[in-house]
Amino acid sequence: MRTLQGTEGLEELVGQELGSSEWLLVDQQTINAFADATYDHQWIHIDAERAASGPFGTTIAHGFFTLSLLPKFSTEIFSLEGPSMKINYGLNKVRFPQPVPVNSRLRDTATLKEVTRTEKGTQLVIGHVIEIEGADRPACIAEMVTLVIE
Repeated sequence: MRTLQGTEGLEELVGQELGSSEWLLVDQQTINAFADATYDHQWIHIDAERAASGPFGTTIAHGFFTLSLLPKFSTEIFSLEGPSMKINYGLNKVRFPQPVPVNSRLRDTATLKEVTRTEKGTQLVIGHVIEIEGADRPACIAEMVTLVIE
């Protein structure tokens, strides 16, 4: 894990890869738990028998599940020490280029895209690419916007 000390000097890191997370297995139990938490019980996610004859040949993880892994993966990739508060400010350019079949392994690679100083604090835009082990295309590409309060 990479440790960043405060927001001073972050501009120098714009465009640099911050690192990659560990691999995470996405099993059916996890997919079902997400379906329960979000009330999204579409068959393609939770009905293995029906999904076997569907377009992907198996159940797939929800796209929003994959997106929801950004905080977990981020804490494995880097930490920002010093600021009193970090606030999730939003997302940019979210795409799901490839479905995540059950029992796939995912990992995230993060890149610092922008640092903007504002009256409210320092806004960071961090690009994330969540890849599926062995797949040609990523599962998710997104930019996460964080407001850092000193």
